[in-house]
Amino acid sequence: KLREIPGVGKAIAEKIDELLQTGKLGFLENLKKEVPESLADWLQVPGLGPKKIALIWKTLNITLLSELEAAAKDGKIRGLPGMGAKSETAILEGIASLSRRSGRLPLGRAYPLAQEIIGQLKKVKGVVAAEPAGSLRRMRSTVGDLDILVAAKDSAAVMDAFVNLKGVSRVLGKGETKASIEFMDGVRAQLWVHAPEKFGTALQYATGSKDHNVALRQIALDKGLSLSEHSLTKTKGKGEILCATEEEVYKTLGLPWIPPELREDHGEVVAAKANKLPKLIQVKDIKTNLHAHSTHSDGKLSMLDMARAAAKRGLKVIAFTDHSVGLGVANGLSMERHKEQAAEIKKIQKQLGDEILVLHATEVEIKADGSLDYPDDFLASLDLVVASLHSSLRQPREKVTERLLKAVQNPHVDIIGHPTGREIPDREGADLDMEVILKAAAESGVAMEISAQPSRLDLDDMYARRAKELGVLLSINTDAHSENDLDMLHYGVAIARRAWLEPKDIINTWTAKKLTDWLKKRG
Repeated sequence: KLREIPGVGKAIAEKIDELLQTGKLGFLENLKKEVPESLADWLQVPGLGPKKIALIWKTLNITLLSELEAAAKDGKIRGLPGMGAKSETAILEGIASLSRRSGRLPLGRAYPLAQEIIGQLKKVKGVVAAEPAGSLRRMRSTVGDLDILVAAKDSAAVMDAFVNLKGVSRVLGKGETKASIEFMDGVRAQLWVHAPEKFGTALQYATGSKDHNVALRQIALDKGLSLSEHSLTKTKGKGEILCATEEEVYKTLGLPWIPPELREDHGEVVAAKANKLPKLIQVKDIKTNLHAHSTHSDGKLSMLDMARAAAKRGLKVIAFTDHSVGLGVANGLSMERHKEQAAEIKKIQKQLGDEILVLHATEVEIKADGSLDYPDDFLASLDLVVASLHSSLRQPREKVTERLLKAVQNPHVDIIGHPTGREIPDREGADLDMEVILKAAAESGVAMEISAQPSRLDLDDMYARRAKELGVLLSINTDAHSENDLDMLHYGVAIARRAWLEPKDIINTWTAKKLTDWLKKRG
């Protein structure tokens, strides 16, 4: 029956059968004899693909990452066909980047897995509540192990459900109220079960951060209380205050509830005391998506289908920012093809009517010298322009900063897309002087993007908060290439919330008229 599956022919069917029958695959074993397995480690180095790896391995007869680093330092790479001093520098920078990686999980991988676990645990009879904790609940861009808290009177059934989740390869520990598991892909998750009446203090404690909790414990002590994961107790005499919700914990301490994304001891406790916490942006506040792709470049859906998908999600404006001609790998558009796209947009706008406004835009490439892929007069003819860095990200700090500055200062550029160009966890962003960039953005009026793509989350929360302080406009976009990408919006909103951003700080909360008026003024 394997052969009945589309795309499965004789060769694949035979290999699957062999794996099932013997647990091994002769083809793979032969490959391991032909190619050293350690070369697979080299693939993690940015810019090194199979062809370059094979060239270096066969020419220099080296197989270990440490040997590759030594060869690059000794100048042995630059003499190979198609490789020079820049190649050596890129390899050394890539290896250094690998050493800086923390091994933490990207948010885009951790969040859906945690939600799946929580969904399964909520089905267990007697479960009152289930929440993620730790850095995941605070929505940091990367997290450690997954921490899950459950409120239930009887922990036994919850524990059994947890250790028997689909995909679990090992149970690392299981007690009455705590269990730890490891999934087949190496991700680890921990579960704590607490009595419902103590769930508030437990969740607050487990969410962190450590510094935020230290600040709360000091407030408790000042009130003659001791705060732990179990309860609030009086430091003098007897008495215990149980909190079923976090709101009760904060109220007992004389504070309003502080959203988890703010709990980094970056001024949130002082703001809460003064009743000056920001009214954070929410997904429902976002009305426009100003960075999306269609089949005109590297998107998966036609503009009509993507526009309808956006409208279905309540969006009022979508801008098709298909790639410019210089990004050939993404099927970038020539100016002639843009004219065809403009004509198509007029047609589909008639079909859509007032359902959603479709803007003719582009994601124009910022070239290595800082110039843009299209001339200014053409950019001026578009409804909206997003300018982005995709290549030459390893340029020296001064050069790459000056390169982005040119785009920031171009009067026809409206948004700087995913400003540093980073990809989590594989590629560090460009070494930009972000203070200089953000001050220039404040002066020029260009908006800086917070990409909701979980592989980017760029700007990060630190720079986004600094942007707000400087009066820079911000834009949260999904950079959607498919319908499912439109559902990534909450990741970008989470980063904005960590940056203390409110609806008024984000241009995507504007009405269609306010947005189009702003774009017309920018020219």
